[in-house]
Amino acid sequence: MIAPGPTLETARLILRPTALEDLDGYSALIADPESARFIGGVQPRAMAWRAMSAMAGSWALQGFGMFSVLEKSTGQWLGRIGPWKPEGWPGTEVGWGLLRSAWGKGYATEAAAAAIDWAFDTLGWTQVIHCIVPENTPSAEVARKLGSKKIGPVTLPPPHDTTFIEAWGQSREEWRARRK
Repeated sequence: MIAPGPTLETARLILRPTALEDLDGYSALIADPESARFIGGVQPRAMAWRAMSAMAGSWALQGFGMFSVLEKSTGQWLGRIGPWKPEGWPGTEVGWGLLRSAWGKGYATEAAAAAIDWAFDTLGWTQVIHCIVPENTPSAEVARKLGSKKIGPVTLPPPHDTTFIEAWGQSREEWRARRK
């Protein structure tokens, strides 16, 4: 079963709402110390199920959530990328988290660009942010490649309110000007 929502395609990727079959991928993502480092740290499979269910619930309740990202050529689950705005969040975010095996291939930038287009065009968002821990230099580089600039510190809701987070972002107009 797949959560309700659209499927997007890029040259190399399929982005679709969360499906029950994604549990092994979610589990692998948060079981690896490196890939989980900036998205809540290593957690057991039961927490992966909860995180996956929260994403599916976001699709059902808000009409958007992070997409599961699949490699077109293999069908392999690579991670989750897309629009995200839980209660108390500092803005309309397009975020990302990929399995370590998918790093360094441009997948995060490719999928995030498709998700940003969708958020601006379909959801009507006027701004997009990315919440990044300063030590997460690879994510900062993805934000730069997307044309986002550092906006400044933001506070996430508990239990993440004690972690220093910098927001990167841009307006819909800035995004569209860059895309032309």
